[in-house]
Amino acid sequence: MNLAEGVQIVSFGILAVMMIGAALGVVLLSNIVYSAFLLGGVFISIAGMYLLLNADFVAAAQILIYIGAVNVLILFAIMLVNKREDFKPMRNAWVRPALTAVVSAGIFALLSVMILATPWALSPAGTPANGSTITIGEHFFTDFLLPFELASVLLLMAMVGAIILARREFLPDQVMSPNLQQPVLTLAERPRELVGVSSDKTSNLDDGRRG
Repeated sequence: MNLAEGVQIVSFGILAVMMIGAALGVVLLSNIVYSAFLLGGVFISIAGMYLLLNADFVAAAQILIYIGAVNVLILFAIMLVNKREDFKPMRNAWVRPALTAVVSAGIFALLSVMILATPWALSPAGTPANGSTITIGEHFFTDFLLPFELASVLLLMAMVGAIILARREFLPDQVMSPNLQQPVLTLAERPRELVGVSSDKTSNLDDGRRG
């Protein structure tokens, strides 16, 4: 084993420990803000894994899309919507954690079988000579041009649909006739100047009575 392989193994171990620890923090921490920040740590660890696999384009997309957009959007949503609320005890509250543990164990077993059954040896022709970014770009604009354009059209349709759904018409709550005027609700307050004059008059009257 040479120096490069040793560095890759050590980097893989550090990224794996970081990913597992951050993922456990996302699931186990009760503070949702900390969970969102640790989710960003998970995304960074995955981007590091992609770099170790010489997938620089996927690593850059992981950082730009998931960390720069998705994770930031989640944090903004949590900051704006997070409300302190007292949770009431529920009956059979152990059912949800038990089902979550069973589903997580099933997914872990499925991924373990997939990892053990997948041949991870790379052929000499498996590594692109020009880099993954150039190779993906060539495939996008040659072999997969039609699916790429269809995906862009679908994203455009989704964006337009989201704008239409989020649009709100400014309609008044109560329709008033043009002859009626809305009453102005004001509080009867004494001006400060009058308050000062009245206090002076009161003090003068008190002085006159005493004199």
